[in-house]
Amino acid sequence: MSGLVKISNLSPWSRSVNLLAKVVKKGEEKFVASKFDQREHKLSETLIADETGAITLVLWDENIDKVNEGDVVMITNAFVKPFKGFMQLNLGRYGSIEMVNEEIPNVNVENNLSTKAIPREEGYSGPRGRRFQTGRRGRQR
Repeated sequence: MSGLVKISNLSPWSRSVNLLAKVVKKGEEKFVASKFDQREHKLSETLIADETGAITLVLWDENIDKVNEGDVVMITNAFVKPFKGFMQLNLGRYGSIEMVNEEIPNVNVENNLSTKAIPREEGYSGPRGRRFQTGRRGRQR
C-alpha cells in the first residue's frame, strides 16, 4: 500500500493516516459510558511502534480482540487527536486495523509521541469569550 507514514512524522491533527506498526503493549480493557448513546463500551489504550517511534492507539469494542502483543498491523484511515495534552491515534468510524504477515524487527519505543506534551502555540493564553470570563456565569441581566 502506498502512502504509508512513519509514526515519527505524525502531528497532533494528522488525518487519513495509513501506517504499518507492531503492537508493543496491549492496554487493559476499561469500560466507559458513551456520551453519545449512553451505552457502555470497551476501551484499550495500546502502544504501537515502528522503526521511527511509538504512539498510543485507542481501540474500541470489537477492535480490541483483533490484535495481540507482537502482531504487525496495518492501520488505515486513522487520525491523531490530542487527549489531555498528548497525542493518541484513533480509528474512529472510518478507520480499520488488520493483522498482516510482515515483520518489523526493530521498533523504537524511546520516541513515544504519546508521552511528549503537545506545545501550545506561541501567544496562546487559553479560552476566551463570555463563557470563560472569570466571575461570570452566562449572560448577566
